[in-house]
Amino acid sequence: MQNTATPTHCPYCALQCGMNLTPTPQGTVEVTERADFPVNRGALCGKGRTAPAVLSSRVRLTSPLVRSADGALEPASWDQALDRIAGALRHARVESGPDAVGVFGGGGLTNEKAYALGKFARVVLGTSQIDYNGRFCMSSAAAAGTRAFGLDRGLPFPLEDIPRTGCVILVGSNLAETMPPALRYFQELRENGGTLIVVDPRRTRTAEQADLHLAPRPGTDLALALGLLHLVVAEGRVDEGYVRERTAGWEEARAAAMAHWPEYVERITGVSVPELREAVRLFCEPEAAMVLTARGPEQQSKGTDTVGAWINLCLATGRAGRPLSGYGCLTGQGNGQGGREHGQKADQLPGYRKLDDPAARRHVAAVWGVDPDTLPGPGRSAYELLDALGTDIRALLLMGSNPVVSAPRAAHIEERLRSLDFLAVCDVVLSETAALADVVLPVTQWAEETGTTTNLEGRVLLRRRALTPPEGIRGDLDVLHELAARFGVEKGFPADPEEVFEELRRASAGGPADYSGITYRRLAEEEGVFWPCPAPLEDGPGLQDGEDAALDAPGQDDDPARELPGPHPGTPRLFLDRFATPDGRARFVPVSHRPAAEEPDEEYPVLLTTGRVVSQYQSGAQTRRVEELNRAAPGPFVELHPRLAARLGAAEGDPVAVVSRRGRAVAPARITTAIRPDTVFMPFHWPGEGRANTLTNPALDPTSRMPEFKVCAVRLEAAGPARLISG
Repeated sequence: MQNTATPTHCPYCALQCGMNLTPTPQGTVEVTERADFPVNRGALCGKGRTAPAVLSSRVRLTSPLVRSADGALEPASWDQALDRIAGALRHARVESGPDAVGVFGGGGLTNEKAYALGKFARVVLGTSQIDYNGRFCMSSAAAAGTRAFGLDRGLPFPLEDIPRTGCVILVGSNLAETMPPALRYFQELRENGGTLIVVDPRRTRTAEQADLHLAPRPGTDLALALGLLHLVVAEGRVDEGYVRERTAGWEEARAAAMAHWPEYVERITGVSVPELREAVRLFCEPEAAMVLTARGPEQQSKGTDTVGAWINLCLATGRAGRPLSGYGCLTGQGNGQGGREHGQKADQLPGYRKLDDPAARRHVAAVWGVDPDTLPGPGRSAYELLDALGTDIRALLLMGSNPVVSAPRAAHIEERLRSLDFLAVCDVVLSETAALADVVLPVTQWAEETGTTTNLEGRVLLRRRALTPPEGIRGDLDVLHELAARFGVEKGFPADPEEVFEELRRASAGGPADYSGITYRRLAEEEGVFWPCPAPLEDGPGLQDGEDAALDAPGQDDDPARELPGPHPGTPRLFLDRFATPDGRARFVPVSHRPAAEEPDEEYPVLLTTGRVVSQYQSGAQTRRVEELNRAAPGPFVELHPRLAARLGAAEGDPVAVVSRRGRAVAPARITTAIRPDTVFMPFHWPGEGRANTLTNPALDPTSRMPEFKVCAVRLEAAGPARLISG
């Protein structure tokens, strides 16, 4: 083992912070800063600093596990485990058809894995039943961005633009805890004279940094955005020239917004009219401004329309497709952007192509060497797929996800997983979901494999292998290669990630997310490459006769790089010349406020919202195995206002039961004035009695199919003798 530093990236959030990994003589690995990487500039949060702890054999899986006749998971050889999986998947297909087999992926999988998993599902298994946990994170923003701009990329500009704009409205993000190294961009914004508006029902660490904190009632972000747009119109702040020259659909959107006058919005949201007016002033007075959304407005049964309303605000004020202005989504998972671009989503093919588009099917099928008519159509979205387990879907292959903790109505999803004829899980640890499996495969981790991810800016990055995995551990690509071979498919599923990426380049060429001009060599030499990055015409990879692949980057006009023989430089900033719609214009979409799927009533009078804490990540499957992080965040809690606590008779630390129509969770009380009196908050990282997602509502957005994690009706009870809280 060479004790040299390997430059790579953190395995956790979508910042994909740069770091160096150096093996030590003691067999551990040391994390050091990479000040040269422009996203985090050396800063790391506690999760990043302690990420190597999960590489230890004390906490990870080290052998395949197969469930025995007496119900126990017991060590087995790789051949035994793979044969068992292939046999079970084949049996389900023969007995009930291809769609009896489901595949569930994750937003932390590399681009290569996401690509290979989607190909495996459609080519080897022939199933349409594939989706991934990213559906629970960014899908509403993706749907709204595509609807308005013709293209979804989390941020259409690099993070470095944020300190140089005049105002940012940050909606439903507590990035001081979810991606701490990003907070410096907003601190620099204020140091440069810009202003920060934070929209959140809680006074979080992020809200404490704001010039203006708006605390709407959960589930009313749509009304809030419409109220701000109403004031923009009423105060004569619409950029009429921009609207006329670069947009379509304004009159209908304007009429919808004018039905949301300030006093009406104040009654819905709890945000006062003076606060609404101040927000409009701060947003409209500078030359440039941005709106950034996160899970708060997106994880709602009206999330697509809610994000659409914030986009309408940007368009009406000329704050999109201009320097230092625009709408962006703060993508959450490590490869949440790339994970939804290359085929593990139910309705998509690689390159962000649509599965129901005949031209897209022809292009990708040609790269894969199959008849396009053999590719299945779109399947179920993530929650709908999980809900069908044990009924229509009899066997499931799951990679990189822990829905027992992370899915809404989690107790029901746990039941559905238990009802399967067969469950196979690939993971690095024995997660709560893996513990239910018939076969568990131990796979390599981020530091033990090479692959690409795409961060929240659309910057494609190369994670480099820094360590040799322990004996007995294999990569996910190797798993798919071996399973494909057991189905008689000997070619097309290489275990080498660079070989997979080369095919991904060909499959994405000409698509909205065009990676064809990106190579491992470029990624090793540059600090990432922003997509779209078409290949030069003379060496476009795998283009088919008559195709227009790689002609232009979406949303750009007369790109001078297309005239050069050298590589395309990538596209850090989208939409500066035109939007990625057929006519180049952004689309206003008329939207109107509607209530949450489940509003409080006499039986369930309080609102629950959920989120994350700084020292845990997602379902906690990995971070809950790190001693330092557990000391900082040892378990779940219920955050409630002192007035609510007094009515319950609860003191700090007392066990409180939170009950919804779907179940009951119990956790210690954390009493604070930082939350609204009508709302409680629970983090969702823990299983068991304190599992927040036992309570959450799976009501789906009609467009994105995003569940409504962020708002549901609950009642509170003392965890001793029940004492209800009236409304």
